[in-house]
Amino acid sequence: MTWIKEHLHILETLTCFLLILIGLPLLSSHASLASVCFILAFLIGGYESAKAGLEDLFVNKHLSVDVLMILAAVGAGIIGYWLEGALLIFIFSLSNTLEEMAMEKSKNAIAALMNLTPDTARKIQEDGSIVEVETKELKIGDKLHVRKGEAVPIDGELLSDFGQFDESMVTGEPITVDKVKKDALIGGTINEGQTIEMLVTVENEDTLFAKIVNLVESAQTQKSKTATFIENLEDNYVKFVLLLVPTFIIFCHFVLGWTWLSAFYRGMILLTVASPCALIASSTPASLSAISRAARKGLVIKGGDIIDNMGDIKAVVMDKTGTLTQGKPSVVDTHYIGEKGLVDAIVKTAEEASTHPISKALLDYTGSIDRLLIDQAEEISGKGFVLHYQGQEWRIGKKSFILEVVDHVDHLEEEIARLEGQGKTLIFVSRESDLVAYYALLDDIKKESLQAIKQLHELGIKTVMLTGDQEKTALYVAEKLGIDDVVANCMPQDKVARLAEIKEKYGFVAMVGDGINDAPALAQADVSYAIGSGTDIAMESADSVIMDDLTRIPFSIKLSKKMKTIVKQNIIFALSVITLLILANVLQVVNLPLGVVGHEGSTILVILNGLRLLSFK
Repeated sequence: MTWIKEHLHILETLTCFLLILIGLPLLSSHASLASVCFILAFLIGGYESAKAGLEDLFVNKHLSVDVLMILAAVGAGIIGYWLEGALLIFIFSLSNTLEEMAMEKSKNAIAALMNLTPDTARKIQEDGSIVEVETKELKIGDKLHVRKGEAVPIDGELLSDFGQFDESMVTGEPITVDKVKKDALIGGTINEGQTIEMLVTVENEDTLFAKIVNLVESAQTQKSKTATFIENLEDNYVKFVLLLVPTFIIFCHFVLGWTWLSAFYRGMILLTVASPCALIASSTPASLSAISRAARKGLVIKGGDIIDNMGDIKAVVMDKTGTLTQGKPSVVDTHYIGEKGLVDAIVKTAEEASTHPISKALLDYTGSIDRLLIDQAEEISGKGFVLHYQGQEWRIGKKSFILEVVDHVDHLEEEIARLEGQGKTLIFVSRESDLVAYYALLDDIKKESLQAIKQLHELGIKTVMLTGDQEKTALYVAEKLGIDDVVANCMPQDKVARLAEIKEKYGFVAMVGDGINDAPALAQADVSYAIGSGTDIAMESADSVIMDDLTRIPFSIKLSKKMKTIVKQNIIFALSVITLLILANVLQVVNLPLGVVGHEGSTILVILNGLRLLSFK
């Protein structure tokens, strides 16, 4: 029964076709019986369209193309052309069925994401035994056993010392990723190494795949500007056709001297061929296909209007840490003026409260040193920490932040310049008005960043780095990557203002970021991309989410441009077919069946043209 409901439209179309086939041989010998077959074909094949059209008319107060098709078929029947009316209904029903199948094909790309995570998982009990449970029953804190070749059931943390995973279904990159103990695991990725144990760290509804599916399902309801315009035009267009047809019939009879029967028949053809079915299908299938294709390439786009805008990008603004670089800096040089043990303990105590990548690097460096009982601590956004220990003020952060209390660091300027010239980020520590240490950290550039910048330049798009890092560090990374423009020493609260300046300079601008401090700028940009490994607030603020591979940005721009080209092709083709069929009707060189074939055939071709985006490279 469920299968019949799911395939009702297909069954109606097939039944309509069979009834026409049965009626055709009866035309010469049993005309009345043939007419009954055609009327039944008409009623069965046209039921869904009539229902949709009438609901649209009386519930939504909207005139749709379904109304035009039903009126044309009824009109043909009234003057005795039941075969033509039945053929019109069959081809229109077939067109709608093919359109539904085409839409389903683009949506299946998203549905496939939901099937990547297994239905069951092997849970490790407290006594060490392993039981198989449904994935939906897993809770935070559960320990799981994942064998080689199996999919990770849910997002979590690696408990084993080492593991290797295929994350291509998320990142689009067919490379095995090495993981060590405490590294994050993504549900749906494949365990390519030996059997591992993992810890569940999120609820089922909060996994990365769940978020991706929710975002894309939401995106499928957000239409492009072109699709919205065409759909808004439909109601007025249908009204125009409904006024045009009786005017055409009267004109043909009284001015051209046609008989009422001939004029009415030609009016029904006009009602059919002037219907904007192909025009309406010009945009939506293309944008849905583009969104689906992007999702399979590790890029979640939140709506048709957004992918429409991506083709207009003139400049891409990127944060440095975590976007262009790995976001996992490590301490590579140190210099102590004060007592090393005390300085490291102060740093560890301060940085434990922060989730910033630099804080994590400093915590990794300070290792197992015990934290101190401090009097007071405060994090100054974009600058560093201030804390009080044994009546003394300590500061940890950028040079500019330290120089607010330290007179100068002239004696270290040469060494500082050398380290910054190597692309290293320096974190300074002061006690009262004395500099007591600095740490030099290096954050490796992502291998995809250079390729992404190169591809953007090939598209004629400017690149800008917007970062809170020191200018020398920022310039080093920019030079390595070939970035056009650099804005350094930018505080989080200043990013929106700086972005406005960049927009004024370049025009239509995209912003890429991964952190909470990027969220306001992401919301301000014309188009925004969040890194999927970043924070939830960044993902919510952005128009799209990329799974940690910046080459998806130039891909999205090329995809958008291709989509726009296809939509333009579809619109020109649809309007051309409508115009040619109307002229052919006026010249009386096309009959109703041929008019229906030409009209609905153009609709099918337009849909198929849009579906080409599913295989866009």
